[in-house]
Amino acid sequence: MQATLEVQGMTCENCETKVKQTVESFNGVTGVEVHINTGSVDVIYDEAEVKLSELRQAVEAKGYRVVV
Repeated sequence: MQATLEVQGMTCENCETKVKQTVESFNGVTGVEVHINTGSVDVIYDEAEVKLSELRQAVEAKGYRVVV
């Protein structure tokens, strides 16, 4: 499965790294690309192992707002 999250609040490379590491930490995530200039995070994941809502909650727990 592939999805794009719109993440607000990423302002620097540290933010980019934090979001990427958070999403990558989940079993079932096989690819993550963070685009700080557009605020988007492209995720490739296995729906049987992780739900998009779990990824969204984890990013929000780090202090960012996920719009989509």
